[in-house]
Amino acid sequence: MERPLGASGRLVVISNRVPLPAKDGNSSAGGLAVALEAALKQHGGLWFGWSGRTVDQVENAPQIIEAGKITFAVLDVHRKDFDLFYTGFANRALWPICHYRLDLLQVDRSQTEGYFRVNRTFAEALAPLLGPDDTIWIHDYHFIPLAAELRRLGCRNRIGFFLHIPWPPSDIASALPAYGRLQNGFTAYDLVGFHTKQDADNFRQCLLRENLGFPVGDGEYQVGGHRFRIGAFPVGIDADAFAETARAAERNPTVRRMRESMEKRRLIIGVDRLDYSKGIKERIESYSCFIRSNPQFRNKVVYLQVTPKSRSDVPEYKRMQHQIAEQAGWANGNLGEVDWTPIRYINKTIGHMALAGLYRMARVGLVTPLRDGMNLVAKEFVAAQDENDPGVLILSRFAGAMHELDAALLVNPYDTETTAAAIARALEMPLEERRERWRTMMDRLRGNGIDDWCQGFLDVLTSGKSPVPPPQEGRHVSSRRRVAHAPG
Repeated sequence: MERPLGASGRLVVISNRVPLPAKDGNSSAGGLAVALEAALKQHGGLWFGWSGRTVDQVENAPQIIEAGKITFAVLDVHRKDFDLFYTGFANRALWPICHYRLDLLQVDRSQTEGYFRVNRTFAEALAPLLGPDDTIWIHDYHFIPLAAELRRLGCRNRIGFFLHIPWPPSDIASALPAYGRLQNGFTAYDLVGFHTKQDADNFRQCLLRENLGFPVGDGEYQVGGHRFRIGAFPVGIDADAFAETARAAERNPTVRRMRESMEKRRLIIGVDRLDYSKGIKERIESYSCFIRSNPQFRNKVVYLQVTPKSRSDVPEYKRMQHQIAEQAGWANGNLGEVDWTPIRYINKTIGHMALAGLYRMARVGLVTPLRDGMNLVAKEFVAAQDENDPGVLILSRFAGAMHELDAALLVNPYDTETTAAAIARALEMPLEERRERWRTMMDRLRGNGIDDWCQGFLDVLTSGKSPVPPPQEGRHVSSRRRVAHAPG
């Protein structure tokens, strides 16, 4: 990665979770965190965020850990404030609204105020650690107001923000409690980034509808005396590194056991954190419909759904965990045979290498969220495939990844029968078509890796240039290859 920052300044990254270094000096970071850590090492930098601990008595000063060129600074959060800030406003207001789920909005005034109060506390702890030439990069929905709080404390640094989840149209976004305060918080940044042009356009619409700013150039807006930029920066993966991991994983014990247990059956795989945005319920319904509609595949396929538990302290997630487990059990009980379990559903995390090997083994990858900012599982599935005999990606048209991976079979996850037909089509797809689709997607992954995303954002933030359009936006393949239709 080239050095986009000035020689005298550091990069300062702020995120809710901080991947602290292990005792051997290494970090357990993966994926996105690896790219951020590499950028911090390149420039010398500070990674600031929540310690992962909730306490009854909070120390005002963060705990500092030095690890080579990176300083890690983490802050505890008061137990009550955490419930209001994280369990409350962040995950019961921002998360559902940004995923277009107005029906799941549940938040009260105390939770709203707790969210802003924690952001103020974090700003007050961070401000003394900043140098005048530092470049600040704040990540995700937990810290939208953080720049405004830093400005209030006199911070004049360049500050960028990246939202890792979708941003909805103004009619939906305006349902957020304290919507005006949140929008004003965004305008304190110098650069606001999203995964897709659609999300960036939705955000521009919100600004214009609320008369919070007016365009003054390509991707640039002015609010009062402050100008800031809006851009789309689709996050990528290190495709070649993941491909190498997948090849090496063929010797992994978990992968070997899975292959042996499959006998001659073909594997269909889905991997998602337990969340209502991932469309797991609808996916199981589609798979069940596929089995009922295609009896020739009975006892010939196995669907593995890997779903680690998530946010178990939020009531909606507890209920969802039970509902999906019951649904998978019902499908197995009604569709299975003495010697065949149609769905293998597990609620635990699988190691990075084993997961890569399972992707490589699968003939079909089911990535069908109801709404997703990007979805890196889709990209990892493609990167893991054997180029000589690749599997087929079935991808929701509501995932940000569809703008780059449009050689997948794109589906509407709410349409059970069409998604079921796409599964059958994927399993019957000729080898040459599978190879063609895979090559198109792999080329795009290689052209927009994780380092490209990181450097591209920082270049715009530090130079003040207008964001360039996402590299693959609009380069769709023909509709014959792009859209999944029912056979015949």
